[in-house]
Order: sequence, then structure tokens, then C-alpha cells
Amino acid sequence: MGTNKRYAASVDRRMDQKILERIARDAGPLQSLSREEIGLDTEPVTIDPKPKPVRAWVRFGATPVWVDGQACRWTADAVAIRFLVGEVEHRAWVWASAVTPLSAKPPAA
Repeated sequence: MGTNKRYAASVDRRMDQKILERIARDAGPLQSLSREEIGLDTEPVTIDPKPKPVRAWVRFGATPVWVDGQACRWTADAVAIRFLVGEVEHRAWVWASAVTPLSAKPPAA
């Protein structure tokens, strides 16, 4: 039997969302950088009034996940992102190198 090409992207998005929900529920707490890693006490923080869409690597427990989100704040080395898992909003600081504009493709695994 063939693949339904008309709805394949929609099915893939729903499966990705279900996998993300399972990881967020079972893999452990969302990891975020510490104040020292972010440089909150030593670096200027930019707050964006219009957060930019991004894709970013985050970790739930030890499990890395590539998520769609928004970059809300940043320092020279770190970015604060927010993203949804189902109906729940999550926020985390990640290394700037873990964040890519939404229009870019995910890195090869």
C-alpha cells in the first residue's frame, strides 16, 4: 500500500507533537542554563518586544528535542525561548548555538 502524500506532512506533525508530549511527560524536567552560564549578573540582556520564531534544541531530562518556539531574550551566549507542548507553555534558556531561525532546516542527526 502506498503513502498518502496529500496528508503526509499533517500526519508527521501530529506524530511529532505526540512524541514531544510523551518526552515532556516521561523523560524528566525541562533543563535550562544556570544564571552563571547565561551571564545574567555580568552580561546585558536584550528583551525582544516581538519574539522571533525559532527552532531550538532543548532537553527534558537527558533527552534532547528539536522544538518550534520563540526567542524572547538573549545575552551574548544564551537565548531564552518559549514553546508549547500541547497546551502547556515551557520556557528555558539554551546556548545560542542551539537556536536556529524557524525557516532553517534541522541539523542532520
